Amino acid sequence: MDSDLRGRIYSEPVDHFDRLPDSVLLLVFNKICDVKVLGRCCLVSKRFNSLVPLVDSVIVRVDCVISDDDSSSSTCVTSDKSRHPISSLFRLVFSGLLKPFQSISQFISISSRRPPASASDDVDGDVDHNNFVSHHSPTQVLKNFNEIKFLKIELPSGELGIDDGVLLRWRADFDSTLDNCVILGASSFIHSSNTVRNQDEQCRNGSENENNNNLGEVNVETDNGNIPESFYTNGGLKLRVVWTISSLIAASARHYLMQPIIVEHKKLDSLVLTDGDGQGVLRMNKDQLEEFRVKPLSASSASKRTLVPALNMRLWYAPHLELPDGTVLKGATLVAIRPSEQPKKEDGNWVASAFEEPYGTAVRMLLKRRTYCLEMNSF
Repeated sequence: MDSDLRGRIYSEPVDHFDRLPDSVLLLVFNKICDVKVLGRCCLVSKRFNSLVPLVDSVIVRVDCVISDDDSSSSTCVTSDKSRHPISSLFRLVFSGLLKPFQSISQFISISSRRPPASASDDVDGDVDHNNFVSHHSPTQVLKNFNEIKFLKIELPSGELGIDDGVLLRWRADFDSTLDNCVILGASSFIHSSNTVRNQDEQCRNGSENENNNNLGEVNVETDNGNIPESFYTNGGLKLRVVWTISSLIAASARHYLMQPIIVEHKKLDSLVLTDGDGQGVLRMNKDQLEEFRVKPLSASSASKRTLVPALNMRLWYAPHLELPDGTVLKGATLVAIRPSEQPKKEDGNWVASAFEEPYGTAVRMLLKRRTYCLEMNSF
């Protein structure tokens, strides 16, 4: 009787994952998304290894970017926020972005001398054997994924170095060329917590009533929605032009370098290329991806990026913009860009919905102000 009892208690272990159908496991893997975690899942079992390449949602987070010009392969290219935007433009977009991203971008991962023993080694390189560095581009990492429909690639930081306290955000949609781009910038960005602190200090100094009289409304009345003359003479307009060109170059460089992934993954329905700073977002939907595959891409002769066509631009400006949550934007600027060849559309939803909060509120407030039209040649 004792032996029978022990046999019932110490029966063969049951792998409960074996009871789950493949469709349920794929749902789990699609929730995971992260390509490195999926790579580790490949090592769990043969079944997992066969199912992971079938996921349709993948996120690739680039840990570090290495420049081909670096003498040491372990030197990371990082953005220097203290540099002027125009110097950072040439340093990062042309030198630091394009060359290391010739295969989109490069991962730094630790691996041994031996070649990968399985397909998952191309995805996960965190095993530390002899502390040697190997580089894997997203193109290589994704080569074993056959069913990707949604792909998000996150760079470690934005390409454009900007000063502390300066706001610069852009979003661009592409097909085979630029479809539209929205840029939001401000020469000074003060968060609501800092605003409250400043108001408390003013209150203690006995000047609260004098300095906090609906600042947003006062500014709208005094400038009548017009751009002040000082905007043209103190370098404000020049700085906005630098922001616009820098953002367009960064977006077109990202777009150009997506070619191999878009061509190889024909089931791809959505592509998002963003960065850890939240500085810029490039998006391509299903229709745009299909057009990209059938229509030749026009490349810039000067560098490895997509040619930016001639553009029509609309600009909105506010010297002082206070958001409902107390956040203050000084020199707030909104630029909406479309190719000149596109038919003009009065629908402004694509502009108003370009950014998440609190920037979405800032955009909608700026859209109520006077509109200025500009043009830019292809470059």
